[in-house]
Amino acid sequence: MELKRPPRLAAPPAPAVRHSTIVLVAGLLALVIASFASLSLQWRELFTADAAQKTAEFLRGFAPPEIAPAFLLKTAVATAETLSMSALGTVIAAVLGLMLALPAGGRFGRVPRALTRMLLNLLRAIPELVWASILLIAAGLGPFAGTLALAAHTTGVLGRLFADALENVPPAAEATLRINGVPPMAAFFYSALPQTAPQMMSYTLYRWENNIRAAAILGVVGAGGLGQMLKFHLSLFQMQGAATVIIAMLLLVAMVDAVSFALRRMMTK
Repeated sequence: MELKRPPRLAAPPAPAVRHSTIVLVAGLLALVIASFASLSLQWRELFTADAAQKTAEFLRGFAPPEIAPAFLLKTAVATAETLSMSALGTVIAAVLGLMLALPAGGRFGRVPRALTRMLLNLLRAIPELVWASILLIAAGLGPFAGTLALAAHTTGVLGRLFADALENVPPAAEATLRINGVPPMAAFFYSALPQTAPQMMSYTLYRWENNIRAAAILGVVGAGGLGQMLKFHLSLFQMQGAATVIIAMLLLVAMVDAVSFALRRMMTK
């Protein structure tokens, strides 16, 4: 009768790994403590009766929202403009991000990988508002500059995420195709890309949700959409009109979140 071997116990983590983990956690705690110590957080003033009274008085100015048909039509047009900016900017970023993810994923050597990752870092390090301010000079006021700003920043984000996804793909399937004489790009499209497509689509949908919020804010610098309407009415202290614009923003974000969630659910089934 053959005796069964007892299961092997997992080896305890090496002392060096435990030490580095402790140092990392201690550093994060020190950073949090230093953040609280360096910021002037006036919690008492925030929760005083005077602060609550001023806040309530300010919020009462938003009621009731403006519901004149002409204004609602104008808000609907701005809502469609914001939605179009976010969708088009995300699609452009997804295409450019995939193109840049190939060299950034190490498929053309170390030097192209390093240079492309530096470019992706630059693109995503600059916020959308800064991109919009720069592009307004070249493209002028309106949604075109906002769309380009969203595309520029999101290309850096999606390109990095796509590159990491491609680097984590098991290489066996692609290597088998290459051994059997399949060209490199054909092997990529038939092996690596199908494996990472659901993950890439999930990243793209998530960034679309973020770009809806960003597109609503880019109008503050003159990039069109709901943000431009909001800045206009707030600057003139037309709070009821601003309330309608804010409600349109909330409804648009909720709609896009619901659509994105439903699409992700369909991809995971």
